[in-house]
Amino acid sequence: MRRLLLLNTDLEIGGTPKVVRELAIRLRDAGAAQVEVSCLGRRGPVADEIAEAGISVTPLDARGPSDLLVLRRLIRLISDRKFDTVLSFLVHANAMAAAASLWLRDVRFFQSIQTTQPRPRWHWPVQGLAQWAARRLIVPSESVATVAREWAHVPGKKIVVIPNAVDVNEIAFKAASLAGIPTVGFIGRLDPVKHIPDLIDAIGQLDGIRCLIFGEGQQRADLARQIAELGLADRVILRGPIKGPAEALSQIDLLVLPSEAEGFGLVLIEAMAAGVPVVATNAPGIRDVVRDGQTGLLVPVGAPDRLASTIARLLNDAPLRKRLVDTARADVTDRFSWDSVLPRYVATLGL
Repeated sequence: MRRLLLLNTDLEIGGTPKVVRELAIRLRDAGAAQVEVSCLGRRGPVADEIAEAGISVTPLDARGPSDLLVLRRLIRLISDRKFDTVLSFLVHANAMAAAASLWLRDVRFFQSIQTTQPRPRWHWPVQGLAQWAARRLIVPSESVATVAREWAHVPGKKIVVIPNAVDVNEIAFKAASLAGIPTVGFIGRLDPVKHIPDLIDAIGQLDGIRCLIFGEGQQRADLARQIAELGLADRVILRGPIKGPAEALSQIDLLVLPSEAEGFGLVLIEAMAAGVPVVATNAPGIRDVVRDGQTGLLVPVGAPDRLASTIARLLNDAPLRKRLVDTARADVTDRFSWDSVLPRYVATLGL
């Protein structure tokens, strides 16, 4: 049986660490490989979740991007634990794994890109160099495949598209009926790429609607200032980080993701599986997941007016909400379930 190391840049709360956690547990449970997990940084909350599931986690405790001693620790980890396969995620981990491959000729290296964000621009030439060490480059959407080819110059024949997944049976389904004050929500990093100010502006144009923003990040102070300046403190609430999406999805009637770019948008399929209708932007990654008018509604990036009118339309149209919810859950079951996705990982990694 193969010994597989899943390596991520960090194991803080976020989409890619969640993918790493689920993949590790499901590959282990399927008996596909002996799996362990590592991260370049220090131990984070997702590391604790993985360890609680009985999978060994080794943080490499990098003190920053310039801490090159982490390379020596990674080589030693792979050698001492006798891993024969490494799957790394995101540019920092991919670059470090590529460097380690120079000393570990008998180990098979695979990489994953999970973003379509153009910035920081230096990420893409670094990824372009790192990808030469990988047998295959796994991406979650055709949008990521496109930017990998165009920005990192990855040969198309090396790219494998495997979408992110959820277990629909593990997600509580919420009826699409409104009760009390209609509540829309955002779940994710408070980061400029998410265009959360557009959502706040949209809420300011609507009466009788509450907005809960779940997550933490660099933009929190700016968002709090915007909420105060618009006089929306009683209707737009920064709820902070959450342990899992179920906590947030149970409190909202509609999920909004106004990003300018996503690699996939895992929260979208979590909401769709939970019966929470989705309004999002017609952006790379998102449009690979949400079928406009069928499984959700898409609006242009950076258009608060359109976002506001679309939120109002969906909240006021019960038959539309039900149709979107029913179609979305069926689509997630068909395209984004672990039953269909896990065998693709097993085949690609040769487990």
